[in-house]
Amino acid sequence: MRPELIEQINELKAQRNAVILAHNYQIAEIQDLADFAGDSLGLSVQAAQTEANVIVFCGVRFMAETAVILSPEKTVLLPDKHAGCPMANMISVDELRQHKANHPGALVVCYVNSTAEVKAESDYCCTSSNALQLVQTLPTDKPILFVPDQNLGSYVKQRCPDHDIVLWPGYCRSHVLITAQDIQNAKAAHPKAKVLAHPECKDDVKDLADELLSTGQMLSFVQTSDVSDFIIATEVGILHSLKKANPKATYIAASERAVCENMKKITLEKVLWALQDMVHPVTVPQDISVRAKQALDRMISVLPKI
Repeated sequence: MRPELIEQINELKAQRNAVILAHNYQIAEIQDLADFAGDSLGLSVQAAQTEANVIVFCGVRFMAETAVILSPEKTVLLPDKHAGCPMANMISVDELRQHKANHPGALVVCYVNSTAEVKAESDYCCTSSNALQLVQTLPTDKPILFVPDQNLGSYVKQRCPDHDIVLWPGYCRSHVLITAQDIQNAKAAHPKAKVLAHPECKDDVKDLADELLSTGQMLSFVQTSDVSDFIIATEVGILHSLKKANPKATYIAASERAVCENMKKITLEKVLWALQDMVHPVTVPQDISVRAKQALDRMISVLPKI
């Protein structure tokens, strides 16, 4: 940590009545700086419950948009305006509308890792931790269009055989870099380790995992598990969070290639500049925000615990 930068950020944070949020995939010093660190939707919910006027979201654009949707009265800043999510961009609102037209009567379940416009065209949002539970509450007599992540969707589809789930060919570029061979190599080197994999991983990786967990679920799991070694199959930024959650355990990245370059664009300097100059504000048109919030609210209504 760099004390002079931290001091300047904290002074500006107080002046602006701001709160700093950091996703689990952020670099270590950003996670340590943040008022709240966690997963994207959980962070937005926490921020909405604060008295802050300004939210500095250290993550990617769809996360900042979600914070705007849940806190329309607050100013939401994204420290790097180029920090986007390739998977969220793998389906446009026009593509989703055509997809819906091709499957009349279908319900749309969109992963929270999606643009505000796609959320607004969806019936339900979901997270990686509740996607399965959500789909299990839905009727089986209508097709379900699951967008945009085919890997999370495949995880749900395999466990919901009575539902007709149509997958969209989107994926997380960081998670698909983790291979089954990576898991096998790590297990050979650490035979007593338990493999924790994110549902965004490919099916052959998920098949080798001991537990399939969201980032938040991983943090909870290592705090209560009696296992001392873990192979972690998700973006490498989570290792810092895991070490803080349970410093006694050993964590091995399944693949050092699993890096989200967009997440790593946020730096201390950019957080400072965001607070100094109030850049870069993220906005969502009201009509889109209202409809996107309905999809989030429907998720919460059937699954009140996020």
